[in-house]
Amino acid sequence: MEIELSEEQELLRETVRRFAREVVAPRAKQIDASGEFPLATFRQAAELGLAGVCVPEELGGAGMEMIAYCVAIEEISKVCASTGVILSVNNSLVCDPLLRFANDEQKRQFLAPLAAGAKLGCFALTEPEAGSDAAALRSRARRDGDRYVLDGDKVFITNGTHADVALVFASTDPEKKHRGISCFVVPCDTPGFRRGEHEYKLGVQASGTTQLFFDAMSVPAAWRLGEEGAGFKIAMSTLDGGRIGIAAQAVGIAQGAFEAALAYAQERQQFGQPISKFQAIQFYLADMAMELDAARLLVYKAAWAKETQKRYSLEAAQAKLFASEMAQRVTNKALQIHGGYGYTREYDVERFFRDARITEIYEGTSEIQKLVIADWILKAG
Repeated sequence: MEIELSEEQELLRETVRRFAREVVAPRAKQIDASGEFPLATFRQAAELGLAGVCVPEELGGAGMEMIAYCVAIEEISKVCASTGVILSVNNSLVCDPLLRFANDEQKRQFLAPLAAGAKLGCFALTEPEAGSDAAALRSRARRDGDRYVLDGDKVFITNGTHADVALVFASTDPEKKHRGISCFVVPCDTPGFRRGEHEYKLGVQASGTTQLFFDAMSVPAAWRLGEEGAGFKIAMSTLDGGRIGIAAQAVGIAQGAFEAALAYAQERQQFGQPISKFQAIQFYLADMAMELDAARLLVYKAAWAKETQKRYSLEAAQAKLFASEMAQRVTNKALQIHGGYGYTREYDVERFFRDARITEIYEGTSEIQKLVIADWILKAG
């Protein structure tokens, strides 16, 4: 595995960093306060190829590799975690499974516009009674000739308020439990599809989180992704890739907090000198820089594993677990360095602190990541 970024990847990082600084950052505080979904920003990001980074160019994407995708998500998340996760979901949870499991017609109809950013996607798996236990979902899809009739509801769906297309998971054979779950690609203007209200949360306020409802929603069998009963396998393999995106988001949030704390420590005067002269602050900064480097390397390793290995659940879980918990520690220290000012909304560090928390929860909690890692360790032993 190459540790140094290639010339092309470095160019992408500089391009995305400039876009993040000039376009995303100026609105970050505003959309955090209002919860406004940054759809126009998503469209602008798509013009840079960020809606489908790893999708081949002939299918509307940028045709780049997984490490480039992680670099892009980190740079966006460094200034706005909401925009970062919006892009992460469209890339990791929607475009990626379509690229791997869709047939040619589904790729033409759904993947190409999603990868180009002409449409926005969401991933509808979680339900009120099925969070970490995804196999316990209660949504049903009943076969009716050459169609399916879907009934059920989903919660905590990122991008749900503005998505054009949803990947919906429902049971086609409840007696088979997780082996009876199927996946459907559903345009959000399908009759019977209904959105709930925007959820206001602790962080990532502008990520368009909502509940989705399906009331006797009739969809063609041609919209089923993969074979009937393959939905759980599709969901689990998709989440492996999604965890890498969230790990990159966590690194970005922590990097933004670290840079803010470093600048503040060099400017803030106490007892006649910058607080960066005090050993306690230096130790904080040293720990933060070290953990950031370690997390970033785990993210790159996981991205490399996705490109080169058939199975990469272990690497994805390790990257997601360490990066998300690192983001909590780093943003906490960054807020502490800012003192009382860090607790106010005048400084971005309090937003980084709030945004970091969700990275330990969505796309698999820290506890689920530990179970995945332990399972691999025990099997290898």
